[in-house]
Amino acid sequence: MSLLFLSLLLFLSHLSSSTSTNTSRRLLQSTNTNTTAAAASCPLDFTALQQLVGVSNTPTTNLDTPTRCQYIKQGLRLVESLYLQTSNDFLPPLTSASSCWTAYQSLVNSFVSGFDVRTACGFQTDWISQGCMNITTRAQFEALVPPSALSDVVSACNQSLYNGAPCASCTTSLSSLQASYLTGVSIGNLSDCTAYPSIYAAAFANRFGPTDPGTAQCLFGFNFDNSPSSNNNNQRNIVIWVVVILFVVFLFLGFGGFCFIWRRSGKKKRKIISGRETSLAVEMESISQSTTLVRYTFDDIRQATENFHRDNIIGRGGYGNVYKGVLQDGSEVAMKRFKNCSESGDATFAHEVEVIASVRHVNLVALRGYCTATTPLEGHQRIIVCDLMRNGSLHDHLFGMSEEKLSWPVRQMIALGTARGLAYLHYGAQPGIIHRDIKASNILLNENFEPKVADFGLAKFNPEGMTHLSTRVAGTMGYVAPEYALYGQLTERSDVYSFGVVFLELLSGKKALMAVNDGQPSLVTEWAWDLVRKGRALDVIEDGMPDLGPPEVLEKYVLVAVLCSHPQLYARPTMDQVVKILDMDLPVPSIPERPIPLIANIDDIEKSMSSSGSGNLSTAAGYQPYTSENGHPSRHSKEEGETSGLPLRHDKEEGENSACPLRHNKEEGENSGT
Repeated sequence: MSLLFLSLLLFLSHLSSSTSTNTSRRLLQSTNTNTTAAAASCPLDFTALQQLVGVSNTPTTNLDTPTRCQYIKQGLRLVESLYLQTSNDFLPPLTSASSCWTAYQSLVNSFVSGFDVRTACGFQTDWISQGCMNITTRAQFEALVPPSALSDVVSACNQSLYNGAPCASCTTSLSSLQASYLTGVSIGNLSDCTAYPSIYAAAFANRFGPTDPGTAQCLFGFNFDNSPSSNNNNQRNIVIWVVVILFVVFLFLGFGGFCFIWRRSGKKKRKIISGRETSLAVEMESISQSTTLVRYTFDDIRQATENFHRDNIIGRGGYGNVYKGVLQDGSEVAMKRFKNCSESGDATFAHEVEVIASVRHVNLVALRGYCTATTPLEGHQRIIVCDLMRNGSLHDHLFGMSEEKLSWPVRQMIALGTARGLAYLHYGAQPGIIHRDIKASNILLNENFEPKVADFGLAKFNPEGMTHLSTRVAGTMGYVAPEYALYGQLTERSDVYSFGVVFLELLSGKKALMAVNDGQPSLVTEWAWDLVRKGRALDVIEDGMPDLGPPEVLEKYVLVAVLCSHPQLYARPTMDQVVKILDMDLPVPSIPERPIPLIANIDDIEKSMSSSGSGNLSTAAGYQPYTSENGHPSRHSKEEGETSGLPLRHDKEEGENSACPLRHNKEEGENSGT
């Protein structure tokens, strides 16, 4: 019985062992089947990348690890773009991640042995199937990015991207797209949000596709310097080098002959230059001894203007450029650099320095110093250093790009300050000075909009006792007084006329030469006079002027401006009188009728001929009737015209004036284009 029980136990144990073995075998087979299903084949085509790397000049050896990883990352993105083009999917399935890395590692090993991509670069296996904001398909990408943005990408990228300009345009549009719409979280750094626009553009926006050399170079960083166009460039470079070498040989031969001639003429030339420098230095030294002017070195000027950088140019003229500069003490200045550095240019430079240095007034630009130097590269340098006017010129505010109009109180201050500056030049300086080039661009404004009369390049000293100077005409069209333009006869009231024109520009916002009608210019002086004689003086004031003053004050300023710009010299007040009229409660003198303007057309002449000879005299209180006799108002006696000292011819005085001991007649005509 015991033997029978023992046999039964042995049979049951064998049966259990057999069942367990079969169960284990079935589980192992099931596991192997699932593993094979998980490791799906890779859908990415690395063959195209292998072909591109084979013909490109992209380095594959002798690179550091970060650079290699970057190339590997860009190559994977190109392959993904090709995959997107054929499948509309950005990324391969997660189940194929391992096989894709195996395929990519095999490609890398064919170029660089012993470099494990995932270990060396820190790439995780799953990253090859994970990207930006969980976007995996083309439809998801296009749903996120508006059609207008995609259209801009197509417009910029649908061309050959081999050259720099098209590539720059394409990448700029892609950067804008990424910054605007792909701002979410990326998994890993293989195909992150910065890569998606390039992958999409290479697949769908560029008609040549991802494998085009231009597209691969622009969007994925490949190098194709061995392309046919590059070979052509190399050949062209060889030709250029041959030409350059031949040119150098001929230049060397010519240089030998030049040196021989230069040695013979060098001594004579150096003597002339030395004489010029000595003469100018003596003249400038004599000016400096009587003033507090600072003589700056050329290095000081170059440092202050950042080597005359174009961004520091704040003005241009016939004489040269004006630069903004910062001195070593931190003060900002304006530096006028003369470009005419001939012997006559030296005279002009010395003259302007002498004029500015001889005057000191709150409404005149102050001179700080000057620079005279000769360098091997720049040659002769002549520079004037003045205070910087932060608000530019009056011209900038009246006719520039500024949309904000000057208020009436500011315009009052500018008019009165300019008048005071000119009055000082005429009667405060000894000898008196006639500016000759008063215009809106020569009225500078400081930070408080206080006016400063500038640019004394055309100024003339007016010795006491001279009724007028006979000189060659210089100045700016539209601002030159008639008697000066026609006869070359210059007086202080020539400046008064120019001031009157600027005054009208200031009040009306219109330029001296307003427009062209039938080929004939329209002067602001004639336009303003026509309104005044019709009793519409306030119509001269610019529309929309802020903070307008009382009508009687506005009318007074208009009448003074019209009186100053009268074509007949005897009718104009002096600048002293102008200051008193504007600054105090004095009436405006009567305004005589004007003669027929030189540019008048036949209608104006017929209108004048049919006139009865009566008209209006303007005063601060209104308008009064008057009659004219022989072209002169009856209230002005013959003696008034005689004492004006301006007969039509001055044959006798011509010689006297030309013999006047003025040292600066040389600049006549040279600055006439200023």
